[in-house]
Amino acid sequence: MTRNRLIRPIEPRDDAAVAAIIRRVMPEFGADGAGFALHDAEVDAMSRAYALPRHAYFVLELDGAVMGGAGVAPLAGADADTCELRKMYFLPAARGLGAGAEMIQRCLASARTLGFRQCYLETLTGMDAAQRLYLAAGFRRIDRPMGATGHHGCDRWYLAEL
Repeated sequence: MTRNRLIRPIEPRDDAAVAAIIRRVMPEFGADGAGFALHDAEVDAMSRAYALPRHAYFVLELDGAVMGGAGVAPLAGADADTCELRKMYFLPAARGLGAGAEMIQRCLASARTLGFRQCYLETLTGMDAAQRLYLAAGFRRIDRPMGATGHHGCDRWYLAEL
């Protein structure tokens, strides 16, 4: 069955669906305690948070339903050339369809347009499929965190040159 797939900028009408996805997916990978993005204030108002300068967030629609999302924003505590790939989560039904690779490319293209020269991300052990996607998209693993995200629960860090 061919599914109608669309990646588009987030809109206010998407906020509840995106928050629900984040709150469903993160615990699936043990990322629901302190120090994880699940507790970031922006989760309930992603469209507003990513309307700021040099921010972009995209949602994945499958057959008209929001099934995931990802975005880029300046990396807190880093130089102005560095952004962060943030809050990339997909419901199980959206995984394995190639949408993750497409979403990463959309985010990295947006980061380049916004003037960033490198993109950082953090994740954790157990999110193996995501880490394979990051490597395939040109990210390389680094030994320590960058910036000041406040996500001390993450234990894997990646960086890509744009």
